Amino acid sequence: MTDTVPRPTLEAVAARAGVSRATVSRVVNGSDGVRERLAERVRRAVEELGYVPNQAARSLVTKRHDAIAVIVAEPETRVFADPFFARQLRGISKELTAHDNQLVLLLTEDRDDHARVGRYLAGGHVDGALVFSLHIDDPLPGLIQRAGLPTVYGGRPDWNGGRRGVAYVDSDNRGGARDAVRHLLGLGRGRVAHITGALDQTAALDRLDGFRDVMVDADPRLVAEGDFTPAGGERAMRRLLDSCPGLDAVFAGNDLMAAGALRVLREHGRRVPDDVAVVGFDDMLPIAEQTEPPLTTVRQDIEEMGRLMARLLLRDLDGTTASDENADGAPSAVIFPTTLVRRASA
Repeated sequence: MTDTVPRPTLEAVAARAGVSRATVSRVVNGSDGVRERLAERVRRAVEELGYVPNQAARSLVTKRHDAIAVIVAEPETRVFADPFFARQLRGISKELTAHDNQLVLLLTEDRDDHARVGRYLAGGHVDGALVFSLHIDDPLPGLIQRAGLPTVYGGRPDWNGGRRGVAYVDSDNRGGARDAVRHLLGLGRGRVAHITGALDQTAALDRLDGFRDVMVDADPRLVAEGDFTPAGGERAMRRLLDSCPGLDAVFAGNDLMAAGALRVLREHGRRVPDDVAVVGFDDMLPIAEQTEPPLTTVRQDIEEMGRLMARLLLRDLDGTTASDENADGAPSAVIFPTTLVRRASA
């Protein structure tokens, strides 16, 4: 049986560095008041001994857990099947890792999950929360508010009538949708249809508004609701072909639905882009470049949006401003621009 090697202690680091235990504690916990020459000796001793601070003890001193809850208001099957979530989580993870913070992933599917997440957040296990893919009637914002956690949201906060003083990161969904539809009209298309995302989410509502900004007098039958999944895009495309067989262009609310729409168009013998031009939204390369034909789409920087969400929250936790402020002192939105990426589908 192999003997267990004892963990290096704070006292051992102090002895190696030739300083007091209190000095080591201040350096390890990031406190001020230690001369740089001594702090460097402590850091060198920590590295040489492989000392790892006791997180529970450190939390008592710093009042921080160095852990951030990342809450995705979607079921597990959706989160792990949709590359959008992987890209946003990758951006968040990179930023948290760079600042030595742990990511705690929490998913919600039903009311029991909401209650569980609410209890966890109220239990003081994390320093703050990053939340995205909210639905308009979602109870999560209220649970988070009651827990008193600093929070940054992904997406425009229009749930429960909207709230002031909420930090959030979003893309220009409405402007990107306008660009997509104008591009289709510029190709000479006259009957442009739209497959929306789930209309209980603000991204889908904003993209629908962008479509309507340009297609002011569009036939209501040219709009079909999807759900941001390939199967939802297929179902919506079939409804559109049944109600408006003469359509000659489709703007889908994301690339997954566009991929589903392309499959249905192919099944119905419609050539893309000759008969029907198709534009998506997101520019997720594993999808957009591998569809047949490759997909024209609106690009949003999903990974960088995730990084910025984490960055704003960490700044808030460090006592600096979480985002630009308006005249009332309430955090304002950070809106990423979008770009139309032209490929063969339109």
